[in-house]
Amino acid sequence: MKRTNLRRPLRTAVLLCAAALALGSISSAASAEPDSAPTEQQLADYIAEGRKAAAPVADSGSAGSGSACTSGSGAGSGNGSGNCYGGSGSSSGSSGGYASDTVGYGPAMTSWTAAFAHGLSHPDVAPPGTNDWKCKPTSSNPRPVVLVHGTWMNAYNGFAYMSQPITDAGFCTFTFNYGRSNLLEGGGLGSFIPGVMGTGYIEDSAKQLATFVDRVLAATGANEVDIVAHSQGGAMSNWYTKFDGGAAKVKNLVTYGATHHGTSFNGIGALGRATNNAGIDVLGFVELTVGHAGIQQTIGSDFVNKLNANGDTVAEVDYTVVGTRYDGITNPYDLTFLKAGPGATVRNITLQEGCEQDISDHLTMMYSPRALSIALNALNPTQFPALECTFNPWVIGGGGKI
Repeated sequence: MKRTNLRRPLRTAVLLCAAALALGSISSAASAEPDSAPTEQQLADYIAEGRKAAAPVADSGSAGSGSACTSGSGAGSGNGSGNCYGGSGSSSGSSGGYASDTVGYGPAMTSWTAAFAHGLSHPDVAPPGTNDWKCKPTSSNPRPVVLVHGTWMNAYNGFAYMSQPITDAGFCTFTFNYGRSNLLEGGGLGSFIPGVMGTGYIEDSAKQLATFVDRVLAATGANEVDIVAHSQGGAMSNWYTKFDGGAAKVKNLVTYGATHHGTSFNGIGALGRATNNAGIDVLGFVELTVGHAGIQQTIGSDFVNKLNANGDTVAEVDYTVVGTRYDGITNPYDLTFLKAGPGATVRNITLQEGCEQDISDHLTMMYSPRALSIALNALNPTQFPALECTFNPWVIGGGGKI
């Protein structure tokens, strides 16, 4: 019998997935804003037939105890302490994976493409200016800032542009890598690529965030943190505030292109969800490639349904939610916006309002001077009252220049 060589199709599947992420961003930017983009309600109606009820989240301590890791010295440990903390189980299917501290630092970057490449070849480094575990907040900036990366990203390439300016502004700034899951733990084929993280179940990742926030609070002596998060990181942080005790520990949640209400991924995700609801499991095959987290972020998923079942927000948290018209990953881009519930404040910002020359897409918005100024304004509006407006290119990013 002739043996089948599986390496080529596996490698092809991984490359196609990476290409899909990039091409989704490019296609959105190239076509600008569609004339008749579907609304959230239209997409919801499209997939409503046969939609499953939200699945319960497993109790802490269920399957998925983490990965073999070296133990660090706890909350006061410096950068590179080696701490790892596992997932706590999830609603269904395989679970597990872990989060880890960064080791060393990467250079500041203004280009997303350059930062992404560096993050793939140096997956564990921290973005500059972060993770000084001896840092103590000041009276003017009393809350440490936790930076949370997105799917298929890591701490470095998510924040290689924003981290140093936030630290230079006087904030104690921390970050970590989460959702590190292998194929058996639901990380998908992308987990074979160094630097690809944030692929495991989002519920597991939220518990990893909870552990990290507690370490930051213990080290700094603060009572609350502010979170700046990108893409999945925003939705995952939102889950943390609702289901894992984060409401009492987070004051400001600043998100960019967050999948709070899921994404249609240019209609592909909505079509796949509708097909699944009709009884044909097409998303299961895609999940093998992109990982659990990727599928959980499609519109109408059990995760998205449960996340928003009791409203978009929780009391006492202030939300700054940023979307871009050129987003090829979270789309329609206004799916990222939130509606304020009792006791919460929400500021929804379209990046191009008042600054049409900023044509950042889903990924390069994290390398936009305007996006950075929005974060600083949310963290301390008195110190940073004005928003910048400069050109920022899509696809490559450039920190306001090419």
